[in-house]
Amino acid sequence: MTGRVYPDPPPFGAPKFAKTEKNVFAARTMSASLPRIRILATGGTIAGAQTGDRARGYRAGAFSVEALIAAVPQLAALAALEVEPVAAIGSQDMDDATWLRLAARTQAAADDSAITGVVITHGTDTMEETAFFLNLVVRTAKPIVLVGAMRPATAMSADGPMNLYNAVAVAADPAAVGRGALVVANDEIHFAREITKTNTTQVGTFRSGHRGLAGLVNNGRLHLYGPPVRRHTTASEFTLAGISALPRVDIIYAHAGMDRKLIDAAVQAGARGLVLAGVGDGNAGSLALRAAAEAAAAGIAVVRSSRTGGGVVERNIETDDDTSGFIAADELNPQKSRVLLMLGLTCTADPRVLQEYFFSY
Repeated sequence: MTGRVYPDPPPFGAPKFAKTEKNVFAARTMSASLPRIRILATGGTIAGAQTGDRARGYRAGAFSVEALIAAVPQLAALAALEVEPVAAIGSQDMDDATWLRLAARTQAAADDSAITGVVITHGTDTMEETAFFLNLVVRTAKPIVLVGAMRPATAMSADGPMNLYNAVAVAADPAAVGRGALVVANDEIHFAREITKTNTTQVGTFRSGHRGLAGLVNNGRLHLYGPPVRRHTTASEFTLAGISALPRVDIIYAHAGMDRKLIDAAVQAGARGLVLAGVGDGNAGSLALRAAAEAAAAGIAVVRSSRTGGGVVERNIETDDDTSGFIAADELNPQKSRVLLMLGLTCTADPRVLQEYFFSY
């Protein structure tokens, strides 16, 4: 790798950052003794550019991560940075293939003895799913920190620069070791398992429900709370070794007047697993539940989650899970239930074992 001096930060409101080469490179820093952080870039709003001076619309992933770093020269006092592009997409376009590639590059970075931690720039739309995926498949105690922004890089009062600064600070801090994948945004630190996006536009969009925040980070200074209580990273039994594609798992959204057609369509499309984003405690109407039970009898894993955004889906409350062969999502929302079920199906199709995964992770 070759050293590089970053260009001066762009002026406030500038329509674009200076372009730099996209190959992996090492930044010149104030001291060789600083922690070494590898930044894996995937795009997102944090690298977004507005389409005009007054435009509300923007294009995600328009800037290189090198340009983002150049806009935060204070990073040079925190860590020696290495940058590797993985994708340049809005996270609404995140897919299984990109997950597999990102997990491989995250593992490679973590396996490098010279690397202290990993920071991943990512769009906010599916950040919680990517974070939970990495939390289950990357075997390392080193910090893995995902970071994004709700406002594009060219916006007035963009939130990306401070988020990036804080994310690097968290990844470089020994206190973050062993806490699994984390998300840093809006001065908050979230566990991958707990976080969810709750607002379409506000910078305080992320919330951590059942167990609350992992901590706070104020201008690079960490205030960490309790550790995660469920299995992750080094304690996870899931591996991507030899896996080139993940099993298809579809989410079916329950609603009043629901029939069986969406469930039947997912089965016909080749789904190996279904997640029901049920009403209330993971419920659905009788027609839908009958179709789901038939799918389970045919060997398709069926998880009952909830569309409510909070609470625990317990077994055998209003639905006879034992008879129907269903799996209760426990604390996981539908999107994270899908992630865990996909990985679970790489190991087993036994609903009893899959249920234990939902109690353990």
